[in-house]
Amino acid sequence: MTPDWITSPDLVDYDTALTEMEARVHGILSGKANEALWLLEHPPLYTAGTSADPADLKDPDRFPVHEARRGGQYTYHGPGQRVVYCMLNVGQRGHDVRAFVQSLEAWVIAALAEFGVRGEIRQGRVGVWVARPDKPPLPDGTPREDKIAAIGIRLRRWVSFHGISINVDPDLTHFDGIVPCGISGHGVTSLVDLGLPVTMGDLDDALKRTAPW
Repeated sequence: MTPDWITSPDLVDYDTALTEMEARVHGILSGKANEALWLLEHPPLYTAGTSADPADLKDPDRFPVHEARRGGQYTYHGPGQRVVYCMLNVGQRGHDVRAFVQSLEAWVIAALAEFGVRGEIRQGRVGVWVARPDKPPLPDGTPREDKIAAIGIRLRRWVSFHGISINVDPDLTHFDGIVPCGISGHGVTSLVDLGLPVTMGDLDDALKRTAPW
């Protein structure tokens, strides 16, 4: 069962992406469409997941804000960030949501490792994190870690949509308008911010090499 890989070369409007995802999920459920992994970039915007706290939207007028109806809190999407929408039949992959999310995390970590970046999971903090010993620790002495990838999915009758986002070279100041995923203190990073001259195409190749599907 090999999903279709779809890559959009131009920025994709968020509402357009939702409509396309809904259509593909309907097709998968009806047996008329194959599973799909859709690689794209959005124009600058914020999305609110089902657990979003309005207090975490610090600058509501900065960019459009969309209700995402996925799991999670506020996140940012924009140019320089690879979004991968995963429309996969989780029901045919074990009916285990936790295992599916862990497979997405492991996929991101494997792709980052292709560039020598060690991505890590932290209990209580969704997404993939990178240790930053080059930065001062937090005021309480906790070592600084920056988020490099976000994960948030939704299921409809065991078919997933939404997915992951990995920072290649977005404008990191655009994250300042929210408390990313409700987590204060730690920051946000990207492959280029870590000093790696990685292009979107480089990351796409790494994602395809390491995909578990």
